[in-house]
Amino acid sequence: MAAIINQWAVITIVLSGIALVAGVYFIKRGNREAHLRAMATASALATVFLVLYLTRLGLGYEKKYVGPDAWRGAYFALLISHIILAAVNLPLALGALYNSVKGLRLAGNLGNIGAPAARKYFNRHRAWVRWTVPVWLYVAATGWIIYLVLGRYGEVVKG
Repeated sequence: MAAIINQWAVITIVLSGIALVAGVYFIKRGNREAHLRAMATASALATVFLVLYLTRLGLGYEKKYVGPDAWRGAYFALLISHIILAAVNLPLALGALYNSVKGLRLAGNLGNIGAPAARKYFNRHRAWVRWTVPVWLYVAATGWIIYLVLGRYGEVVKG
């Protein structure tokens, strides 16, 4: 069961990364509605991933690296950076989400985001995402790499 949960976790985080990239693409093209939908999708999928990932850990399903010793240092450097930035990414994403939701509520609709009351929240949102998007993409990409490495060089540890 835990192995299936693990596979679904990977699927959801891959789809979340794709939705994130789509959201960036849409906002750079000025399509606010598509951006909003893509980012809501990315956030929802990342939330599902987190629930699945924590469930998998709760079931005691983990893999340890048993690959070549020459790669061990690089693998653990990647893993440590992934873990630290994943922990940082959650408050970054929540800050970005909070400011966008608050701004949208004050604006009333996407066509009115220039309203003075809403403007400061959208400016904050932009400031947050300058850090959030690269961190989120790094965490997603390194997570996929770790998954692939452990698929080849991992051994299941049951706790």
